[in-house]
Amino acid sequence: MPEGLHFWKNHDAASVMLDPDNLFWGINARQNHPDVLIPPAILALYEKVKNQLKREIKEFRFGQELTAIYIDPTDRCNASCSYCYISPKTRKNGRSMTQEELDRVLEKIAAHFKGQKRKQVIIFHASEPLLVKEILFNAIRRYKHVFKFGIQTNALLMEKKDVVFLKKHRVGVGISLDSFSPAVNNRQRFSREEKGNFAKAVKAIEWFKGYAGLNVITTITKFNVRDLPGLVKFLHGKKVPCVLMNPVRFTRAPIAALKPDDAVLTRCFIKAVNTAVRLSKTSSHKIIVGNFTNTLLAIIAPVARRLMCDISPCGGGRCFFTITARGDMIPCGEFTGLKQFCGGNIFTHSIPEAMQSRAFRKVRERMVEKISECKTCAFRNICGAPCPAELHSLGDMYQKAVFCEFYKNIIKFAFQVIAQDKVRYLVRSDSWSSLTYKYCLN
Repeated sequence: MPEGLHFWKNHDAASVMLDPDNLFWGINARQNHPDVLIPPAILALYEKVKNQLKREIKEFRFGQELTAIYIDPTDRCNASCSYCYISPKTRKNGRSMTQEELDRVLEKIAAHFKGQKRKQVIIFHASEPLLVKEILFNAIRRYKHVFKFGIQTNALLMEKKDVVFLKKHRVGVGISLDSFSPAVNNRQRFSREEKGNFAKAVKAIEWFKGYAGLNVITTITKFNVRDLPGLVKFLHGKKVPCVLMNPVRFTRAPIAALKPDDAVLTRCFIKAVNTAVRLSKTSSHKIIVGNFTNTLLAIIAPVARRLMCDISPCGGGRCFFTITARGDMIPCGEFTGLKQFCGGNIFTHSIPEAMQSRAFRKVRERMVEKISECKTCAFRNICGAPCPAELHSLGDMYQKAVFCEFYKNIIKFAFQVIAQDKVRYLVRSDSWSSLTYKYCLN
C-alpha cells in the first residue's frame, strides 16, 4: 500500500481509504468487495490524481486571499450571554464607532480592493451591532454597490422595517438562537430588559420567512445540547434554510463550566443532522446544518468549503480579519481582548501592514503538522484542530482541539452519510448543482 494512506472500518462496516495530505478518499462498501480492503481500481485512480490534489490543498491552506472582513462597530451589548468571548466590562462600558469613523474604515477597505471584480464581503459583528443600527444602515445604503454585507445579531432591537431594509439590500443575516425552549435559550442568552432574546429572535425569524440569506447561529453548551434535534425541527417549521451549531469556545476561563459531554454532543449533533435529512427529504423546504455541511464539503469538495475554522492554518489573519470598535485589526473576533494579537489600527496602519504583522503571522504559522496529537491524524486537514484563540486562552496554541473526539466522530459520520448517498440533502441546492467531478470511479 502507498505510504501515508489511512484505512479504517466505518460505522456501517464499509472500509474507507484517505490520504490526509491531499484528501483523496475512497469507500469500499462491504457488499461490493467483502474480502478486499480497498479495490485495486481505487488505488490506481489515487496514483493518477494525488499530485494535482496535493497542489490544490496546499494552495487552499496557505494562500492569503482575503474573502471577508468583520467590523465590530460597537463593543457594547444589550445581552449578557453566558459564553460571550467579550468581557462583561467591555460589553457594558465599551465604545462605539461614529458614522465618520465607519465611513473612513469602509473607504480604506474599498481603496485596498479597488480593481477587483468581485465585491468584498463585510460582516458587522461583535457584541450587538444593532445598537448602532442607524450608522450601519447608512453605510449599507452608501456602499451597497461596493460590498456584500452581512450582520450577526441577537435580534433584540430588530424591527419589521429593518427586515424589509435588509432583504431589499440582500444583506446576509445571522440570528442567534440556542433552543426551541424559551427557558433554555434565555438561560444562555440572557438580557436584563427582555429576560432573554427568544421571543424577539423568533419574531425576527418569522419576519424573514423563506429568506435565502438567513442563518440561525446556535452555541452548544451542556444546557442546550439535547435540544439540537428539536431546534432543527422548530427552525424547519419557520422556513429557516440554515442553522450553524457550534460547540462553545473556551476563550474566557468561566466558560469551561459550560462544556457539554463529548459523547452526548456527538449523539445529539448526529440526531440533529439526521432530523435535517428527514425533513428535507419529506417536505418542500430544505434545512441544512451549516457546519456539518462544511465537514461534508471538506471531504467531497475540499476547496469549496466556506467556513475557515476547520482548516489549518485557519482563516484568521489569512482569509479574514476583524476590525474592532477602536479600529484595532485582529486575526479573528475570538482574539478580542487577547494580548499580542493586534496587527495595527485601521486608522493609522494599512491592511497590508496588518496582514504581514507578527500578530497575524503567528496565527498563520499555527498548523496541524506542528501539533503532536494532530500531525499523524487522518483527519488533520478536515478538522484543522480549532480554535487557535481558544487554545491560546487555555495556555498553548499548539495543542489538540478541545472537542477533538467529537470532531473525529462527526467526520466518520460524514463518510457514512456519503456512503449512504445523502449528501444532496445536506448541501445548499445551488452549491450541490454547481459541483462537478474531479475524479470518480463508478
